[in-house]
Amino acid sequence: MIDPASVALKFAFLAVLYLFLLWISRNALRDLRRTTIQTTPAPGGYAPPPPADATGIHSASTQGAAPEDPRLVVERAPGHVPGMEYEVGEGAVMGRGDQAEIRLEDPFASSRHARLTRQGAVIVIEDLGSTNGTYLNEELLSGPQPLHAGDRVRIGDSEFTYLDR
Repeated sequence: MIDPASVALKFAFLAVLYLFLLWISRNALRDLRRTTIQTTPAPGGYAPPPPADATGIHSASTQGAAPEDPRLVVERAPGHVPGMEYEVGEGAVMGRGDQAEIRLEDPFASSRHARLTRQGAVIVIEDLGSTNGTYLNEELLSGPQPLHAGDRVRIGDSEFTYLDR
């Protein structure tokens, strides 16, 4: 005789498995759409030029001078107004926790997600072992990286642009 509890557990496991696969697919499609929207030209064939420093190649002449007023500008982030600016100064921690100077209301952010620090004349960003990672110009950070004007920092659904006016 078949135990009804055993059958119910099998169906529950399959339901959880399918929900997990659906969640993975939805997130992958959302990331693909986000990339497509950013790279697809507008109707009529016009695509705005990329920011001057968005090539990933930066001149060595900026290495000697410290950024005057380093800032992160909110492009999009839950609970933030686009265009809002955060002064980085000597550094800041980004995350959901109370210790973070830049508080994120993003479910994909860790309590201490990433850290910005001044190292001489450069502001450096590093991931603090977060679960979902930190992206610099849509590339996953694998270690500390220097920031340049126009760089884009993404944590979950939150995206910022770095300025050093």
